[in-house]
Amino acid sequence: MCDDRSRLLHKLQAEDFAVYEAVLYLDGHPDCRHGLAYYHRHRETAMRLRAEYEKKYGAITNTSVCDASHFGWIDGPWPWEKEAN
Repeated sequence: MCDDRSRLLHKLQAEDFAVYEAVLYLDGHPDCRHGLAYYHRHRETAMRLRAEYEKKYGAITNTSVCDASHFGWIDGPWPWEKEAN
């Protein structure tokens, strides 16, 4: 069964992968306009999806925890655990 949380996480993972691959390409071709546009497009999408995911389901990384009174990162399930997907 593939629920909204899983779909959203998989979309985010795909965008993060595209960003990572674009960075590797741009390391060797830093002046490529098309590569840079690709990077920015996928980076913006990844940022939007990450914000949406975290608003609905909580922090996706330990650096995303914003609550000053509780370190909710440990309140699982964590994104990579089967229960979260």
